[in-house]
Amino acid sequence: MTQMAEMWRYRGLIGNFASRELKSKYKHSVLGWTWSLINPAATLAVYTLVFSTIFRATPPKAHNGMTTYVIYLFIALVAWNFFSNVVNGSMAALIGAGPLLKKIYFPPYAPVIGNSFSALVQTFIEAGVLLVVLFGVGNPSWSMLLTPIILLLLLVFASGIGLMFALFNVYYRDVSYLVTIVMQLLFYSTPVIWAPAQLLVRKHGHFAIEVLSKSPMYQYVEGFRDALWTGTMPGLSRWLWMVVSAVVSITVGLFVFNRGARDVGEEL
Repeated sequence: MTQMAEMWRYRGLIGNFASRELKSKYKHSVLGWTWSLINPAATLAVYTLVFSTIFRATPPKAHNGMTTYVIYLFIALVAWNFFSNVVNGSMAALIGAGPLLKKIYFPPYAPVIGNSFSALVQTFIEAGVLLVVLFGVGNPSWSMLLTPIILLLLLVFASGIGLMFALFNVYYRDVSYLVTIVMQLLFYSTPVIWAPAQLLVRKHGHFAIEVLSKSPMYQYVEGFRDALWTGTMPGLSRWLWMVVSAVVSITVGLFVFNRGARDVGEEL
């Protein structure tokens, strides 16, 4: 609670870091914030071409009977891109705040949390486009109202992970390269480009799902799909996974960061 009170006291500074991140993101770019739509759209197009057209991937039916792979993929990418942007951006945010941190005092976590909120703004843009698409194809449902709650839990979860990686990266710059590899492994082990039903029909598929579902990102991605694709409320066990993982992540993340950030200014 003391930590939360301090964050609230420095909310203006955190907001300034978030604003600075947003302003510098596409600075001197001709298209500007249009790139926030072009980049995920290009990724979506590539994955759709490879997995839907070439490998003939077929998602489970939506609550209105739709089986459009590109929308099924889009829902998962919104969740995954948010997590990835928070974690990867946290490391860059702390390193980038080094010169300023040497001149004046402020909580070293401020630029990291600011980065998380800047990533949230970009995710709102992607999610807004997604909602327009869902309404356009006639797939809206009451469960869409659960999306902000899931997004908030994912923000807390990703911020805790980002705090730890940002701190470790200050002392050992190899961490950023290691995180890149880990994120790739996590991406393909999370049902972003594939559906759990694809594994269930294979030998040992149920065991594979049992193992993979222990990843919090598995639960967050499927939680998004529950709310936006199948039009249902995520199950109790999924809610427990998301809530517990968020609480544990931010608690451990802040504890580790505060213990190791005492000399972070000198290292930067």
